[in-house]
Amino acid sequence: MAAPLDRIWEIVSDVDNDPQFWQDLHSVTTLRRNGNVIERVATVGFRNSRSSQTVILDPKKSVRIVMTKGPMTGDRIIELKRSGERKTVIEVAWTVELSGIPSFIRKSVQERLGKGTEEALARIEKAAA
Repeated sequence: MAAPLDRIWEIVSDVDNDPQFWQDLHSVTTLRRNGNVIERVATVGFRNSRSSQTVILDPKKSVRIVMTKGPMTGDRIIELKRSGERKTVIEVAWTVELSGIPSFIRKSVQERLGKGTEEALARIEKAAA
């Protein structure tokens, strides 16, 4: 991304604003915050399901969201790496189980996660400009 790491970190670490960037994340409610660990409930997906999540911030390095209950369990990790003075590399990795999602639509959900990630990165880059 054509933005400094500090600017990208400001955006991705402001996890209360995640719904602004991630298409199937409709709302988040923070239950408690202890330093860089945040417990929250999110409303997700086309069925507006509830997801219990733990967010772990590693300043200027990563944001890990651990989904403990809901249609998906597992995690999404956003890693940041400085690439020169005004560029940042962002890597997003999903490791999830789709246990709360019917088997006949799991493939489309996986595709939607990929497309949604690409769109979220484009929104983050636009916000950073």
